[in-house]
Amino acid sequence: MGTHPTKIALLIGSLCSFSIIAPVMAADDTSTAKVDEHLVVIGRSDKTPLNIAANVNVIDAAAIEMSGATNLTDVLRGQSGIQISDNNIGTSFAMRGFSASTAVNNTLILLDGRRLNNIDIAAPSLNAIPLNLVERVEILSGSAGVLYGDQAVGGVINIVTKSPENTGGSVQLSGGSFNTYEGRGDVSGAINKDWRYFLSGSYNQGDNYRQHNANETGSILGRIQYKTATDSFFVETSYYDDDRENPGSLTVDQFKFDPRQSSNKSEYVHEMTTAARSGYQHQLNQNWALAADLDYSDTLVSSVNWGAGSHNTRSLLMFSPKALANYSTRQGELNLVTGLDISRGKADYDSMARSNVQDMQSAYLQATVPLSHTLSYVVGGRYARVTDELVDGNVYPNGIDLDEDATAFEFGLNYRPSAEHRFYLRGDENFRFAKVDEQAYTPKDVFGLKPQTGRSYEAGWDWTVASQSLRVSLYRLDLEDEIVFDPSAEKPVGGSFQGANVNADASRRYGASADWDWQVTQALQLGLEYNYIDAEFTDGLNDGKKLSWVAEHSGRGYVSMDVAEHIQLFAEAIYTGERFVEGDNANQGEKLASYVLGNLALNYSRDAWLASLRIDNLFDKDYVSSGYYGGNWGDGYYSGRGRDIRLTVGYRF
Repeated sequence: MGTHPTKIALLIGSLCSFSIIAPVMAADDTSTAKVDEHLVVIGRSDKTPLNIAANVNVIDAAAIEMSGATNLTDVLRGQSGIQISDNNIGTSFAMRGFSASTAVNNTLILLDGRRLNNIDIAAPSLNAIPLNLVERVEILSGSAGVLYGDQAVGGVINIVTKSPENTGGSVQLSGGSFNTYEGRGDVSGAINKDWRYFLSGSYNQGDNYRQHNANETGSILGRIQYKTATDSFFVETSYYDDDRENPGSLTVDQFKFDPRQSSNKSEYVHEMTTAARSGYQHQLNQNWALAADLDYSDTLVSSVNWGAGSHNTRSLLMFSPKALANYSTRQGELNLVTGLDISRGKADYDSMARSNVQDMQSAYLQATVPLSHTLSYVVGGRYARVTDELVDGNVYPNGIDLDEDATAFEFGLNYRPSAEHRFYLRGDENFRFAKVDEQAYTPKDVFGLKPQTGRSYEAGWDWTVASQSLRVSLYRLDLEDEIVFDPSAEKPVGGSFQGANVNADASRRYGASADWDWQVTQALQLGLEYNYIDAEFTDGLNDGKKLSWVAEHSGRGYVSMDVAEHIQLFAEAIYTGERFVEGDNANQGEKLASYVLGNLALNYSRDAWLASLRIDNLFDKDYVSSGYYGGNWGDGYYSGRGRDIRLTVGYRF
């Protein structure tokens, strides 16, 4: 969504994407802008209009290339109110006011609709997804408990990869600061009239900003696709390998003295994931279609932490059949989606003699019903049940069986009095179940955590014309039994450190956001975004205290300009306001200072060639990318990345 990018950005996007992008409109053209009316997965249907009752933002290939970003973290930083926490071995994305440790369980990350969130609390490995594989990123701000169920609390980020519709490929090479080198490539083509293939690979190595933080990362993916007028089928497999040194946390004094130093010289994390995915859809008739996805992933994590080695495995098998209906009525399009989500996850931790088998079954139904050509409503519901067979050498040596269920309902109104304006109201319930490592580390006499439940209320207005777009939203999110780690809680029986996972006191989050884009001329584009979050506890010992690691104010501004026939300049500033260190639920410590990160990119495009020079953290700002409250032991800080210069050269054939 948003306005049209500059002419060079369009050319860059066409060179590095298989999508077809409409020509740019002149800024003085007052005709209505043509908004992309189809989303691949948001709405769980291949052709769900963007005029659903929700706050949705789409970052397309042209916008990604315009920014000069080299990874998904940089693409998402500051977009749609996303706040990032990076402990130098993995990144968490928080939406609607969550801390780093809770964000990985309350922001649902999808890859073409497949869940990347893990059965444990480890963050999804977005390093596995090179940018040359990405067609666009869809961001739904706010809960989506009916459509996606477990963990879709603060929002949903869906990464849409390229499909093999065209014949050709690309090669990209880059290098830069901290001895970073990367190579990426992809190729696609036709086997015959109905069958096509797509292959992609990437390799990255670097020392990174901090000492003892070197990485070696590689990924490969292969996909075969079949498509006719009534049937579509695909099968793909991928492998991801990330070997990364862990520099550990720093004390306040260590961070001030030298944020690049490491607190250890031997710890590391080596993650290897194999995944396979298949999907089929059949158009029964003009109105009904049946579809099903089958996904499997298997991960081995070898690591050394706190001086001890471990080998952990986790796997997830998911089966998601659904039925889709579309009926044309005199009032407009009536859409229906209903389906099942069935999964089995397994996790084994050899160092703790801990294992778990988690089974989840869920059924959902959502209908979008037109009342007139300008007004429609959406209604839906979901029921989910989860069982855990948990064994822990310290707490549950003989094993324990846990059984929980949850429901979610939604209702929304969407009003479009004209093509330029849209208003919506939305109420949505959400939930999440405890992860395996959360269930195994609870206070004495707590046998299993209750599901976290919540309610989200939102109102919004969108205004879109040929040269400008503006999105404004107001929301409230109330949570009960929020699953968090409490450093002050009683240590579990046999626990190795103070604190435990608990169902916390009730909390609420108020928020507002505004996002404006302006195509000033064909060669100049400006954008501003502001996000406000008032997040606090509303019950218990910390009633009235601010939720930790949530910045009340954040924002982003950018400018893109075609400075010459083949050269485009992009600059952005990302602001993160002050906040309490994560875990400081009583607000006893000092707040971390606010900061602004400046990024700059210079892009060159000519014929099939593309070159980009990107500078992240232009002013070399020292900032805390992740921090944890330690009480009497002292806080632990992880340093943000310093000035990072990267040169990328690409060729499309």
